[in-house]
Amino acid sequence: MSLIHPTAIIDSSACIADDVKIGAFCVIGADVTIGSGCILEPHVVISGPTVIGEKNHFYPFGSIGAAPQDKKFVASDVTRLVIGHRNMFRENVTINRGTVQDRGETTIGDDNWIMAGVHIAHDCVIGNNVIFANAVALAGHVTVHDWAILGGYTLVHQFCHIGQHSFCGMGSVLSQDVPNFVTVSGNLAVPRGLNLEGLKRRGYDKEQINIIKKSYRALYRSGNRLETAINEIESLNDEKGTLSNLIHFLQHSSRGIVR
Repeated sequence: MSLIHPTAIIDSSACIADDVKIGAFCVIGADVTIGSGCILEPHVVISGPTVIGEKNHFYPFGSIGAAPQDKKFVASDVTRLVIGHRNMFRENVTINRGTVQDRGETTIGDDNWIMAGVHIAHDCVIGNNVIFANAVALAGHVTVHDWAILGGYTLVHQFCHIGQHSFCGMGSVLSQDVPNFVTVSGNLAVPRGLNLEGLKRRGYDKEQINIIKKSYRALYRSGNRLETAINEIESLNDEKGTLSNLIHFLQHSSRGIVR
């Protein structure tokens, strides 16, 4: 029995692994590559150039790899979407390709859980093990680092960065960067504390969590200017490098951090 439903429309230039399951009324465009073990439920549309890794699951009515919603984009611009492995894309997810004005590529890593109605705009970079709840919307050029969680209906301004192990409460509106480990919520979002439960689940020990708590106090509770807070956080870093990524994040923030 064929794994491709007879109503699916597949461009002759598409490169699809032999075991990919493609449901009814799917449309696969030119210059699309789909890796082994992927599943496309009915009514998924994938436009190219798009490269998809292995064991990704796409639910109905997704639009994957469409042209960016950017007035500067023209049909002759060659940009792409690259998706890693073992990602889950629920119903009505939309993901756009990159733009030539930026990196030319939208990138999604591995093992991400993307719930219904999520929009990922052009030139976004999504790490690994990220969770986007229903109706999260990312503007262009957003970077979301590993293990971040965005609650339902979170809105992210263009060029924002969301740090590792951070947590954004439902309905958050982000116009600035969210540092590693921090929990935020609100419109506009403000810091509410640390993602302690997430850190425990990720295997951070008590000593590391204590160091992270001290870094939070330096950043948010001491009245420090950002430069002073970074210097204090550098002095707190341990041999495991618990705060190394946080320090790098703060040093390279271009939009400023939520405070």
